[in-house]
Amino acid sequence: MGQLQVLEAHEQRIATARRTFFERGDEPEVSIPGAVIRSWQRCREGGLDAGAVRVLEPADHGELDEARERCAMLMEHASGIMEHVYAQIRASGSLVILADMQGMILHTLGDADFVGRAQRVALQAGASWAENLRGTNAIGTALAERTAVEVLGGEHFLDCNGFLTCAAAPVWDARGRIVGVFDISGDYHSHQRHTRGLVRLSVQMLEKRMFEAEFAGAILVGFHLRPECVGTLQEGLLAIDADGRVLGANPVAREFLGLGPDAAMTQGFGDIFRANFGQTLDRAGRDPRSLQLLDVRRGGQVYVQVRYLQGVPRGGNITSAAIAVPAPELERRPAAEGGARPHSTLCNPKGRITLECLSTGDPVLQRALDRAARILGKDIPLLIQGESGVGKELFARAVHYSGPRADGPFVAVNCAAIPENLIESELFGYVGGAFTGARREGAIGKVQQAHGGTLFLDEIGDMPLTMQARLLRVLQERVVTPVGSLKSIPVDISLACATHCRLREAVQRGSFREDLYYRVNGLTITLPALRERSDIRRIVENILAVETADCGRQGVQISEEVMRFFEGYAWPGNVRQLQNVLRVAVALLDDDEDVIFPSHLPEELFAADPIDDGEPTRPAAPPVASMPQSVASAPAPRSLDEIEQEAVAAVMREVGGNVSAAARRLGVSRNTLYRKLGRMS
Repeated sequence: MGQLQVLEAHEQRIATARRTFFERGDEPEVSIPGAVIRSWQRCREGGLDAGAVRVLEPADHGELDEARERCAMLMEHASGIMEHVYAQIRASGSLVILADMQGMILHTLGDADFVGRAQRVALQAGASWAENLRGTNAIGTALAERTAVEVLGGEHFLDCNGFLTCAAAPVWDARGRIVGVFDISGDYHSHQRHTRGLVRLSVQMLEKRMFEAEFAGAILVGFHLRPECVGTLQEGLLAIDADGRVLGANPVAREFLGLGPDAAMTQGFGDIFRANFGQTLDRAGRDPRSLQLLDVRRGGQVYVQVRYLQGVPRGGNITSAAIAVPAPELERRPAAEGGARPHSTLCNPKGRITLECLSTGDPVLQRALDRAARILGKDIPLLIQGESGVGKELFARAVHYSGPRADGPFVAVNCAAIPENLIESELFGYVGGAFTGARREGAIGKVQQAHGGTLFLDEIGDMPLTMQARLLRVLQERVVTPVGSLKSIPVDISLACATHCRLREAVQRGSFREDLYYRVNGLTITLPALRERSDIRRIVENILAVETADCGRQGVQISEEVMRFFEGYAWPGNVRQLQNVLRVAVALLDDDEDVIFPSHLPEELFAADPIDDGEPTRPAAPPVASMPQSVASAPAPRSLDEIEQEAVAAVMREVGGNVSAAARRLGVSRNTLYRKLGRMS
């Protein structure tokens, strides 16, 4: 059954269910998710009218700022995940949403054509989507049900929300409390069946990052019933102090321990495992990567790995992991391969990335690195140009951590992501009572926060003209005046800016001040697009090392035909897109697979027309003669299952139906191939 037929069948089923429930007051006989029925009942008991148009106004920016401040840790670790999820679903008419524990939307990323429609029902930052206010919806109902839910079209209680399809899951902290909600919303007629799984995966990643960040100085114990799952997102995690007391547990561990929501941690290592804590640490110290099989006091055995996180960077910029060569690799690299061998200390001082870490052998990038190194410690502003996804913020961070301001703050501001009415207070701060909704104690702006360090203004070309004038004054006089204040505060900052557009052309159009252009344009660095780089193999290897480490897999390789495809592809999303492609490919590997073939790649790579993301025209992806015909000549995007089945069928024809030979050709076990063939029959 095609997508259109599935949607039509669902619409008919929902229409019947709504008539039964709303007109007769009976429970629907047709199949409707239990979470939706329970939500309908709560909404009706709460006095909501399904036909009412409840477009409640969002909170003002003062209330929104307070909510974001309360959820600072959640937002800090969610922002990168949201960006990468959005990169995967871009141009699908969707929004990636983060909400707090009460259902107020904190942040959104989405397609411009859908954002306007979403705002008509206040699906935007500052709006509360609690179930008692907005009826059945993924955010509010996930909070009410305390689990992941999906609400499709007419399953929304309010008729006005029926055009939406939403999937959301609550985010839990180490103490069993809900701290937020992660959601993907879109047009009902563009519903994707993988959305709920993507939401779950995103929440698992977010919970793990928050857990590791909170307990960075503790001892982490990862465990699972199966050894291959230790180190993956499926493992249980315990944070333990030096005395063996359990400080926190992730959702998997809490379920394993039988701890209900909000239950306090009162156990020690010995209360959970039939093992001596000191001896367990000693064994782990001798071989940190080893797994120990321990008896559980509740019964059974689990595989355990002990980790020490102090001093290990966690949850950093994912693009930095992609572009930078890991320190162990730098130590192994011979001097002849890229000049003098860098010192490993330069590539991870206090978990920081430096210019030398970015040296991966591409001559164009190396020239940019060499030029940037010459202005370290000098009062010369840096302007970084390049397409979206090439790593402009990463480059700015590397410059900061390579120079004398490395111990000072690095403060990044995305000028395109801040609403125009908030950018002034965001940059320059404000005093208490400066405007309605302002916090009583005021707030320090980003410029002042960067005192003694580096201020990085991303997408500066999108800054409003009125703000450009104020920024110019700050850069000239090195003082900042908060909104509502008459007092000027001296600031000592190094300035780095980035843009994907040509600022000189913006000056000619009148959208960017010429005097500000000359103030920020000290040294201009243009980062090459991924398709122009000669070190794609090295970048692929680095990304793959990071992605497989994150999910606990080892020995994963790229087939030569896929690598050749990578080297010839246009990469409109640059390194960010490559990282997303490899993440999906690793996720699609079966447990006994360790080679990435074309069948593991996202189908969008083989679409005939590249997504128009507003960037300058780029070369189309070249014909891929080395790819299987069933993949390379695809006239339109198809499902991953279809691509995989065609690839398997092609290999089976080539080997005359010999399963063992086909399994070797595909790099999978016979059991895996039998399972795939079974799904095709």
